[in-house]
Amino acid sequence: MTKSETIVNELEKLYPDAHCELNHRNDFELLIAVSLSAQTTDERVNSVTPVLFEKYPDAYTLANADLSDVETIIRPIGLYRNKARNIVSIANQLIQLHNGKVPNDREALENLRGVGRKTANIILNNCFDVPAFAVDTHVTRVAKRLQIADADDDVLAIEKKLMEYFPRERWGKLHHQFIFFGRYKCKAVKPDCTDCPLKEYCNHLA
Repeated sequence: MTKSETIVNELEKLYPDAHCELNHRNDFELLIAVSLSAQTTDERVNSVTPVLFEKYPDAYTLANADLSDVETIIRPIGLYRNKARNIVSIANQLIQLHNGKVPNDREALENLRGVGRKTANIILNNCFDVPAFAVDTHVTRVAKRLQIADADDDVLAIEKKLMEYFPRERWGKLHHQFIFFGRYKCKAVKPDCTDCPLKEYCNHLA
């Protein structure tokens, strides 16, 4: 069995139900939740979005929101002023350019305020079943420790290497499995290496 096959198999055993942990009920809510998730945890985002989405359930209501009210709701997640401006701008762009709906096109997504390649990949994968490998801090760490990516690779280089390394049909689920592995086992500080099934490929203890 090749290294790539072993990684796929072992992550499937560990996290067969890996999924996006940002709570959402539709494409719009996921786009906003991901936009809020920069430099904070999914748990913290999930603590503010129920109130946010109850009050502003779609692009039309959010576009017309009082900015200070949005800031107050999302204050616990940090960088709240900038994030509030971003999500209100996103709502306006969705209305002006896409009839209030989240587009299923990468270029259109990346033209939204504050939306980069990672966010676009998450939306394409989770909302439209487009195979994509979003690279966040967890994916970056795991890819480098498993020596799929080099220490000085940037996120785009890591994404390309992961897409070359694994079958296209696995990208979407593997993205979530890499995140679960990095979040709950292969942590940045004090990773749980004792019974790790991928230890032989890891350079963390080398």
